[in-house]
Amino acid sequence: MTTVTSPLTGKVVGLAGVPDPVFSGAMVGPGTAIDPVREPTEAVAPVDGVVVSMHPHAFVVVDADGHGVLTHLGIDTVQLNGEGFELLVNKGDMVTRGQAVIKWDPAAVEAAGKSPISPIVALEATPESLGDLVEDGEARVGDALFSWS
Repeated sequence: MTTVTSPLTGKVVGLAGVPDPVFSGAMVGPGTAIDPVREPTEAVAPVDGVVVSMHPHAFVVVDADGHGVLTHLGIDTVQLNGEGFELLVNKGDMVTRGQAVIKWDPAAVEAAGKSPISPIVALEATPESLGDLVEDGEARVGDALFSWS
């Protein structure tokens, strides 16, 4: 059983609250989303594992059970070409839950015309494999968002 914790502090909006049909339709996988506080912040690893994908706007950590968790910082933020994002780890690095992975500013993303809402997705999972899914309320970094069996 893997517990996926929040990589950000903010309001939990669930995937249905993501302004992108690929995420809101759970086409990437099931999970939830955070509307982050509007201040410079660090996105942290939601699980212990290896960084298998690293982009300025998104990263994937795979845990010891082979569960890949995508953290996507904002919507359409790939169009910012990395501006406003600072990578703190590299692809292939081992990270621990709560370790800072990317520095970014959700307010700057919003000012650039993009949504800072950030999906946290269980890749290649089924909705039935997730438990205790949080889809509303407030989340602080490190709060449990869902369990994955």
